[in-house]
Amino acid sequence: MELQIGSMTQADAEQVAAWQYNRPYAFYDMANDPEDLAELLDPESRANAYFAVRESGGSLVGFYCFNQEGPILELGLGMRPDLTGRGLGLAFLEAGLQFASERFATRSFRLAVATFNQRAIRLYTKAGFQPVRIYQNQTNGGEHEFLEMIRESTL
Repeated sequence: MELQIGSMTQADAEQVAAWQYNRPYAFYDMANDPEDLAELLDPESRANAYFAVRESGGSLVGFYCFNQEGPILELGLGMRPDLTGRGLGLAFLEAGLQFASERFATRSFRLAVATFNQRAIRLYTKAGFQPVRIYQNQTNGGEHEFLEMIRESTL
C-alpha cells in the first residue's frame, strides 16, 4: 500500500472521531477520551500536530500525531479499524517515522502503548522501539497501565 501523508482536514478529523474498534481495542475509540477527542476536532489544536494518511486512491487509512518535546518527538498513531490486524502496521509505522524524521528533524521518537496491547508492542519492537518504563495513566475513564518506548531516528 502506497501511503500519502498530509494535512488533516475537519472532515478527516470527524471520520477518525467516529472510528470504532473491536474489543479489546475499543479502548482506543476517540469517544473514550474527551480530551483527545476535543484536540482532534479543534482545527487550532490539531494544526501542525495531526496528519492524515491516505492510500493512493485517496481514502483515509489512518493518522499520525506528533508533539516535539526537546530532542524527542512524541508519536501517536491510528489506523482505520478495518485495516488493523492485517499485517499493514509496520509499513504504516515506518512511513510515519520517515515523514516525521524529515519534517521535524528529530533525533528520537517516543510513544506510549497500553500494556494489554501486545499486538502493538510486538510491532513497535519489530520497528526498533525499546521499552523504557511502565507507568499508570489516568485516561479513558480510569487508570491504565502503559509502556513507554523509544527509538532513535535513522536520519
